Amino acid sequence: MRTRTRFDRAYFDRWYRDPRHRVLDATEIARRTALVLSVAEYVLERPVRSALDVGCGEGNWRAPLLARRPRLRYVGVDPSEYVVRRYGRRRNILRGSAEALDALPLRGPFDVVIASGVLNFLADDALRRTVRSVARLTSGVAFLELFTTADDVLGDTHGWRRRTAAFYRRVLHGAGFAQCGPHCYAVRGSAAALAALERVR
Repeated sequence: MRTRTRFDRAYFDRWYRDPRHRVLDATEIARRTALVLSVAEYVLERPVRSALDVGCGEGNWRAPLLARRPRLRYVGVDPSEYVVRRYGRRRNILRGSAEALDALPLRGPFDVVIASGVLNFLADDALRRTVRSVARLTSGVAFLELFTTADDVLGDTHGWRRRTAAFYRRVLHGAGFAQCGPHCYAVRGSAAALAALERVR
């Protein structure tokens, strides 16, 4: 688990709610939700039924996902003791880290796996392991938000790892992912059904 900061209520008040610091508001999360569901359902050729949210924080993706797919099974994972104590049971959030997904009682695979604002903080070996774990847990599309040395980044960047796009492409390709939209990656089985120009290697 990341120990660089305490993921307490003050942390989430600052980065999730304070309009001076937050990067994503409810409108932007709803827009991303619509994107991910559309891409995943295009790839799967059916409605999305399940979603795993890695590093979910307070579970801000949960409500917009359920608003669009009310029967969807949502599971969140976050290292914050505060989050799990306050929202764990209500929002189906398990305490755990991105690096230790294989140790959690997750009933996968999931049609959609989300890792937003998480992967850039992992060390190289942990990143490779986590991306492989995410691939094993994904049956359709993963939303893997990654920013490179070529990108301007806003928000909490303490401990953020600066890497090139080429590095991330190698890691994703090695885990069997093919890019099929903005931050959207299809796993090997699903990607095989895509046309050649729908896949970005």
